[in-house]
Amino acid sequence: MLKTLSPLIGPELLKTLWEMGHGDDIIFADAHFPAHRLNPRVIRADGLRIAELLAAVAPLFALDSYAPPVVMMAPVGGDTLDIKVELRYRQALFGAGDGVAVERISREAFYQRAGTAYAVVVTGETARYGNILLKKGITP
Repeated sequence: MLKTLSPLIGPELLKTLWEMGHGDDIIFADAHFPAHRLNPRVIRADGLRIAELLAAVAPLFALDSYAPPVVMMAPVGGDTLDIKVELRYRQALFGAGDGVAVERISREAFYQRAGTAYAVVVTGETARYGNILLKKGITP
């Protein structure tokens, strides 16, 4: 255990966050996401919810200020979004502040981004359209 570091952040995730450079993407994926098919670097965080993991990572992770730093999947035609999922993630990342806008991209585009992401973290999240991408920025 490390002081002031959440126990939700395991050694592999901490190492990955450290290795990432400016502009690198990391995906926090739900339990149904085809991570192993899309990306060779998969970190398992089974049993953890994405919002809890985002809250643990947020103090360590600067978001990009040059490109949309928070991206989620848009619903497929005919599906609806549960806006509470995004609200939980925004609360975890930004607290009571507004933070940055969340960009929505198609399922296919999200899968393409996952394929080029630095890593995909597979969680125990079960919310539909619960996957989220963060783009790393520079530390102030």
